[in-house]
Amino acid sequence: MTELHGLLTPFRRDRKRDFASGSGAELLRSKVLQALMTEGATPRSSGELPWRTSFGAGLHLLRHQRNDEVLAELARVYVRDALARWVPSARLVALEVTLDGASLVLRLRVRDRATGAEAAAEVRT
Repeated sequence: MTELHGLLTPFRRDRKRDFASGSGAELLRSKVLQALMTEGATPRSSGELPWRTSFGAGLHLLRHQRNDEVLAELARVYVRDALARWVPSARLVALEVTLDGASLVLRLRVRDRATGAEAAAEVRT
């Protein structure tokens, strides 16, 4: 089986002055962060991407809320649901949600179901 290649987000240029592409863990991390950090359509928002308004995790809804255990559990649900819907090739291996003052910090590890590549990411809301 050949390894998949794709554009990395956020978009940036590589040494050949083309858009940077990657594979394996780097591409998996890029896909996961893109899904988690994009504002999807909610009752309070029409979505960030005009061509696919529902794409995203809804983590933006957690900003400016009381930072407690209920919010942390809601973040877990948003991450789990977004990965299942938008990055089905990623299996959530670990998800740690910590309260850091006014911020909610999500640390996750995912594994690609097909290749076994593993990636880690951190998201702050």
